[in-house]
Amino acid sequence: MNNRSDSVSESDPAPSLYAAREPIFPKRVTGKFRNMKWVLMGIMLGIYYLVPWIRWDRGPSLPDQAVLLDLANRRFYFFWIEIWPHEFYFVAGLLIMAGLGLFLFTSALGRVWCGYACPQTVWTDLFILVERWIEGDRNARLRLHRQKKLDFRKARLRVTKWVVWFLIGLATGGAWVFYFADAPTLFMDLITGQAHPIAYTTMGLLAFFTVFFGGFAREQICIYACPWPRIQAAMMDEDTLVVGYRDWRGEPRGKGKRTKDTELGDCIDCMACVNVCPVGIDIRDGQQLECITCALCIDACDDMMAKVGKPRGLIDYMALSDEANERAGKPPKNIWKHILRPRTIMYTTLWALVGFGLVFALFIRSDIDMTVAPIRNPTYVTMSDGSIRNAYDIRLRNKHGEERQFKLSVAGDPSLRVQLEGTPYESVPVPADTAKLQRVYVVSPKGSVPSNSEATPFRFWVEDLGNGERAHKDSTFNGKGN
Repeated sequence: MNNRSDSVSESDPAPSLYAAREPIFPKRVTGKFRNMKWVLMGIMLGIYYLVPWIRWDRGPSLPDQAVLLDLANRRFYFFWIEIWPHEFYFVAGLLIMAGLGLFLFTSALGRVWCGYACPQTVWTDLFILVERWIEGDRNARLRLHRQKKLDFRKARLRVTKWVVWFLIGLATGGAWVFYFADAPTLFMDLITGQAHPIAYTTMGLLAFFTVFFGGFAREQICIYACPWPRIQAAMMDEDTLVVGYRDWRGEPRGKGKRTKDTELGDCIDCMACVNVCPVGIDIRDGQQLECITCALCIDACDDMMAKVGKPRGLIDYMALSDEANERAGKPPKNIWKHILRPRTIMYTTLWALVGFGLVFALFIRSDIDMTVAPIRNPTYVTMSDGSIRNAYDIRLRNKHGEERQFKLSVAGDPSLRVQLEGTPYESVPVPADTAKLQRVYVVSPKGSVPSNSEATPFRFWVEDLGNGERAHKDSTFNGKGN
C-alpha cells in the first residue's frame, strides 16, 4: 500500500536549482592595504576622468588634445606620439605587453590586478563608498536591506544613493566619449543638445552598465562573467604570494580562554575577515575562485589581533612552499626569492623585449611614408608612339604638422620616367598630417624594355623637399618590348 503522505506530489513544483543572490555589505576597514586601494583608486579615476582635458600643442592644423582617438581621420594621438592606421602594430604590441604584465603580476602576487586595478573593482569600491556615506556602515545597511516596509526614510536613502550612482555612471560615459572628440567642444555640444546621437547613446549605455556592474551585480561579475578566475591557475605555482590563512596558528578557533584542558589557536572567530570581504567569502576555508586578493581581510585580522594582544599576520600574503617551514616554526623564505624566480624572470624578459621593440620602432619610423598599388586592369598600355605606360596609385603620407612638397622619382632602370596625373611637375603638395592618393604613370620609351622580359623591377623614391628626408618602395614595371 502506497503512503501518499510520505511521497512528493506530482503537482508540487520542482525545487529551484538557482539560489537568489544575497547582497553583500562589506564593513568599513582601515589599514595599509585599504589605504593603498584608496590611493590607487584616486589615481586611476583621476587619470580616466581628467586625461581628455589635457592639452598638447601640435601646431595650427592638428588637434591639441593630448590623448585622442580620432576615428573620423583614423588617428590615435598620445601626447607627442601619433599612430596611423598602418601602424596598428604599436597597438598590438601594447596589448601583448598588457597580457604579459598580467601574467607577470599574477604569477608573482596572484590576482593583484583584480584586487587593486581592475575597473570593476575600482568602480565597485567607489559605489560601496557612496553607499556607506548615504546608508551607513555594514550593520546599518543590513538593517535597511532587511526592512520589509518601504517608509519615507528608506525610499529617501535608496533614491539618493541611486541618483549619485547614476551621476557617477553618467560621468563615466561622458569621460569615455571625450576620448573620441575634442573634450571642451563635445562637452558644450552635449549640454546644448547639439552632439551626435551616437554620443548620447554611448553615454547612456555606459552609464547603465556602470551602475549595473558596480552598484548591483558587483562580485557576480568577478565570479561568473570574468574569465580570469578560471585562467589564473595556469599562471600560479607554489611560490606565488597569495592571501591566505595560517590555520596551523589559528586553529582550533574560538572566543574562549585557554585552560589546561583547552588549547585554542589565535583565531577568535570574530568574523572580521568575512565581514570586510567584498565577495563574501571566508578566507579561512582556503584558496577560492572568488577571492580577488584585495587583502582587506589582512587589515581586518591585523586590527583584531592588535586589540586582543596577539601577533599580526594570522591572515597574510604567503606562499604554499613556505607552509612546511612555518608549521615547523621556521621563518619563511625572503619575499624576493618568491618574486624573482624563473617564471617571473621569463615574463619580465618577454615584457621588456616587446617594450624595447616598440620604442625602437617608434624612434626609427620616418615622418614620410608611401604605399604603392599597381593598377592591374590593364597591367600596361602601349601608347601611339610605341612607348609603354604603367599606372600606379601611390598614397603619400605627410606626418608633419605643416604642408610639405613631395617629389617622386624612380630608380633601377634609367629609361623609366615619371608622370604625375593632374600636374606637369614631378612634385605634389601634401597637406599636414594627411595621406594623399596620387595617380602616377611610369613610362618606358619604345624599344627600352627588353623584348624577352615582361616584368622589370624598379624602385619608387619620394623626397621631402623641405628637409631632404626620403622613403622608397619597390615595384615592377610590366610590358614587353618590341
